[in-house]
Amino acid sequence: MNALRNTVQLIGRLGQDPEIVSFPDGNKIAKFSMATDDSYKDKSGTKVERTYWHNVVVRGGLVDVVEKYVAKGKEIAIEGKLTNRSWDDKDGHKQYMTEIQCNELLMLGGK
Repeated sequence: MNALRNTVQLIGRLGQDPEIVSFPDGNKIAKFSMATDDSYKDKSGTKVERTYWHNVVVRGGLVDVVEKYVAKGKEIAIEGKLTNRSWDDKDGHKQYMTEIQCNELLMLGGK
């Protein structure tokens, strides 16, 4: 039996322009939200549509591609892995976020 891998593949559209974060050591990351859609028919046969939002983080050389070519509304395909992080908010409550660490990106659609 093959080992299970943490792999995610999504096709969707950016909900916002990417946020580029630069660090003192010269490294950068890109962060953006990405929307994917799903639909199904409920028990009465009515079509139900739903949009899912995903937080995406890009590191390394792909950041330059995101910075130059990716913008709000663009359709892209990504591959990466799910990661979770947590922090305490200003009131001391634990907050959690699931993100996709993107390691491959493909721009879809026209100019």
